Amino acid sequence: LPASAVRLDRENISSVGKLRRLAEIHSLYLQRNRIEKIENLDSFPNLRFLCLAGNRIQRVQNLQALPHLSALDLSHNRIRVLDAEELPRSLQILDLTGNECTRQEGYRALVVAALPHLLQLDSQPIHGNTAEEEAGGSSSSSKEEEEDDEEPLPEPSVPFTADRDFFADLHRELAGRARRRRRDTLEEHRARLEELRERRALLLGP
Repeated sequence: LPASAVRLDRENISSVGKLRRLAEIHSLYLQRNRIEKIENLDSFPNLRFLCLAGNRIQRVQNLQALPHLSALDLSHNRIRVLDAEELPRSLQILDLTGNECTRQEGYRALVVAALPHLLQLDSQPIHGNTAEEEAGGSSSSSKEEEEDDEEPLPEPSVPFTADRDFFADLHRELAGRARRRRRDTLEEHRARLEELRERRALLLGP
């Protein structure tokens, strides 16, 4: 693992103690332990990826101290009721598979409404996040942005809990998608200019 990642999975850890500030850590692997409570993660203020899959967690809490968190895996825990307000709004990927809370009425809509940047929930892509569309306003480019939002997010090439820096892979995927969008927009712009030139030539005549 890179120096910015800490792996403590399968270590029979029952709780996360108070640690010194570790600002350089971006990825934390704590899957398959015996952790019952999410706590003391403010020691990792720059955390972007957090895996707590396969523990004994009953409640989502104490995550607001992670303003940069983009990917969170809480699959296969014991979360019965989800308080979406406890989730960091920065999240782009969230996995709660295997928790009873996923059977709540309106569960998916509740999570999507609370997380404006969410791209993937429980391994399923989010199409046209309402909060993001509303933030787009009525600018002339809003229609194009909505069309872009309908483009499915590429599926990750590795499982969410794989032993690698998932956030780095996600960043590369999104960067590549952004480059493709810019290229397509430029090509479309050139095509429109060419069409305008042809129409002008027809109007002016030989």
